Amino acid sequence: MNPPKASPSRDHQPLSELHPVHQHLPRQPSGLCRVCAATWPCACARMLLRVECGTDRVALSIYMASQLFDATADLLTLNPEPAPDPRELFDRFLAWTAQPPA
Repeated sequence: MNPPKASPSRDHQPLSELHPVHQHLPRQPSGLCRVCAATWPCACARMLLRVECGTDRVALSIYMASQLFDATADLLTLNPEPAPDPRELFDRFLAWTAQPPA
C-alpha cells in the first residue's frame, strides 16, 4: 500500500478545478464570497481556513491580517463615505482567529 501523498497546501489549484465547496473565496473588490455571496470570510471559508492552517493560529492570523489590509483598501475605494468601521472589520477578519474552533 502506498503512503498518502502530502497535501499541496501552498500549491493552489485554479478556482475552476476546485470542488465548489472549496471555492468560498473573496470576490474582489466587493468582499463577498464567490459561492454564497455572504460577507467574506463566510462561515464555510472560516472553517476551511481553520482546517488548512490546523493548529497554527499565528499563520491564520497573519493571513487574515493581510486580507483585512486588502479589503480595507477595496472598501475605501468603493465606499469612501462613510468609511468602513474598523471594529466591524477587525471582528470580521481577525477576532474569530483567536477563538478556539466550535
